[in-house]
Amino acid sequence: MEHLAARMARLGTETAFDMLAKAKALEAQGREILHFEIGEPDFDTPQNIKEAAMKALRDGYTHYCPAPGIPELREAIAAHISRTRNIPVDPEEVVVTPGAKPIMFFTILALVNEGDEVIYPNPGFPIYESMINFVGGKPVPIPLLEKHNFSFDLNRFADSLSDKTKLIILNSPNNPTGGIIPPEDIRKVAELIRGKPIFVLSDEIYQGMQYSGTPLSIASLPEMKAQTIILDGFSKLYAMTGWRLGYGIMDKALAPHITKLIVNSNSCTATFIQKAGVEALTGPQEASQEMVRIFQRRRDLIVNGLNAINGVRCAMPQGAFYAFPNVESFGKKSEFIANYLLEKAGIACLSGTAFGKYGEGFLRFSYANSEENIQKGLERLEKALATL
Repeated sequence: MEHLAARMARLGTETAFDMLAKAKALEAQGREILHFEIGEPDFDTPQNIKEAAMKALRDGYTHYCPAPGIPELREAIAAHISRTRNIPVDPEEVVVTPGAKPIMFFTILALVNEGDEVIYPNPGFPIYESMINFVGGKPVPIPLLEKHNFSFDLNRFADSLSDKTKLIILNSPNNPTGGIIPPEDIRKVAELIRGKPIFVLSDEIYQGMQYSGTPLSIASLPEMKAQTIILDGFSKLYAMTGWRLGYGIMDKALAPHITKLIVNSNSCTATFIQKAGVEALTGPQEASQEMVRIFQRRRDLIVNGLNAINGVRCAMPQGAFYAFPNVESFGKKSEFIANYLLEKAGIACLSGTAFGKYGEGFLRFSYANSEENIQKGLERLEKALATL
């Protein structure tokens, strides 16, 4: 379209939705497609959360509310983060948004000037790089390499810091690799930037889905809370992707500016959905805990199955619900293999390059699918790769 603003050419997208559209088109032709492309839990939202939303609707929570969120939810989030990250959080440091993506968008929009450098993980969630480019910042990727268990190369990180570095994005557990940043590495990152005019956007959306060890938020380290914006939400742990409910935890001085962006974009987050969020955090947790246990079983099934396929190797992910197998031995580009698997075997997965150039040689499988479908997918995958 000839009349679009030039900045639109710098805006990326999520390949997962493109692959989903291709898969749905094949299903419409009568093909059976096994879906491993979309990063959302296949579980239903827990019943108590749905009941809370319906009660809120009946009680008239259908109107505008304060832009940063209703007081009850901000208080519940503050208590939740205080407990899970072991830091004191005031409700005034909480900003609620329709989904967690706006915290990425608004943080980068509010903090990054044209020419400022932003360090981010690659492969990583594609919206990071998209938004850095959109605002005219300079993306500085840190490769997440298999040999480092998909954590930061700290030497590369230290060398990437400059007087133009304005923001660092951390994501642990990571999408797409399922890797975590070890606590000792997070401490070293903090040592390198503590007290400098550099903010950290800590994407902790999968924090409740770490299968071993104790998650460490950089915000909990000495003097780092004021430099950190924690991103979290309800989509993953509570299977609420379609509800669009997320939040950021940030310094009180920054919160009004992020709130101003909310006022100028979506006004506020749906009130009845926020009431459901209160129930999610303060109500029974058994359903989400059981979901994580099932994901761990599925993880073991798919990773062991991938490693049993000739030419494939896959590191054991420590969190989230993604497997990131290495398929370099087949001598084809990752995107070619992903499209081949869809057409040949009815397997919808993503190329590692959907998450950045350092994802070449890998595929991403979301194991948010039944054990039966995972087993069927592994059988199809082995047959298809044998004829690649």
